[in-house]
Amino acid sequence: MKPEERSALMARIRSKNTKPEMTVRRLIFAMGYRYRLHKRELPGKPDLVFPGRKRVIFVHGCFWHAHSCKRGFKPKTNVEFWTKKLQANQLRDERAVSELRGAGWECLTIWECELHDMERLGERIQEFLEPASRREASFPTMKS
Repeated sequence: MKPEERSALMARIRSKNTKPEMTVRRLIFAMGYRYRLHKRELPGKPDLVFPGRKRVIFVHGCFWHAHSCKRGFKPKTNVEFWTKKLQANQLRDERAVSELRGAGWECLTIWECELHDMERLGERIQEFLEPASRREASFPTMKS
């Protein structure tokens, strides 16, 4: 691929409203939760913000954030550039989460590869958004 073609391809990649993010947003909305999007005043501009709960969710693409799954592969061309780029992304993510936690926010990262099991993802999101006491009240267990 020519450098100009690669550049045009890369320019089309979005940072907001990606397919994985939209999938997570639809799931969370269907679960009855409401949220704010991309709050610029918060470190890392989280994808979904739940101000009343003081919780945020980041939806990360496995490639762009160097996840350890098969989608988080390392490119075979221009290796030095991509290594620096992906490491910088990881450091930026860690810094944002650290700053948010320091300010009293709870953080959840959802990886693109997790979207294959929506039932499990929904459970994980609910566990994150609902305090344990409210979950137990909402879902009583049978006791003998």
